[in-house]
Amino acid sequence: MKVQLRHNPASTIARCFLAGGEPMRVESGAMVAHSAGVTLQAKAEGGILAGLKRSVLAGESFFVSTFTAPQQGGWVDVAPALPGDMLNLQITPDRPFFISRGGWIANSHGVQVESKWGGFANLFGGEGGFGLRAHGDGEIVVGVFGAIDVIDLQPGEPITIDTGHVVAYDLAMNFTMRRAVSGRSIQSLKSGEGFVFDFVGPGRVLLQTRNPGAFAAWAGSVASSG
Repeated sequence: MKVQLRHNPASTIARCFLAGGEPMRVESGAMVAHSAGVTLQAKAEGGILAGLKRSVLAGESFFVSTFTAPQQGGWVDVAPALPGDMLNLQITPDRPFFISRGGWIANSHGVQVESKWGGFANLFGGEGGFGLRAHGDGEIVVGVFGAIDVIDLQPGEPITIDTGHVVAYDLAMNFTMRRAVSGRSIQSLKSGEGFVFDFVGPGRVLLQTRNPGAFAAWAGSVASSG
């Protein structure tokens, strides 16, 4: 699978080119268009239990769509629900990634994507304790709200990131979660920041410049006030 990004960064679409007979997995509802002859099969990937884990715990759809190219090859266009950028991330056997809730859009046949417990840091950070573990050999397409920042940390290099802005990170990375104002819940709430991650390199972290949870809260307050 080869990925070409278009209309980025505000309204990005990823065109995934497939060789003859090559399949790719796509989040349900993320397909925008595909070339002639591409076939579609939708099912609960890994069975009903895996589908429930993916939908209830990881925030993805119960069903996964598998698109397969005809003999002459083809392409599939995919896009996230929220406006923003996309990124094709290379996955290798020695470098799996954790993908936060709602970030996964599609992946090539050589990559396995499964629900994974991201630790209490994610749970108490308000972003959901489960996400997706992407491992294997190939590419994964990730969608974000806003623009993407890719941060490559050197060994021992620290960074602090609001939990709602984290999209993906190297599973081998060390990180902890804490209140934005250490030890002071009220001060954290006053600051507008609830919880943050402290990452330490080496490794890669993907950020989104907008927070979907904060946007949902704002939209809800506007709707209720109207």
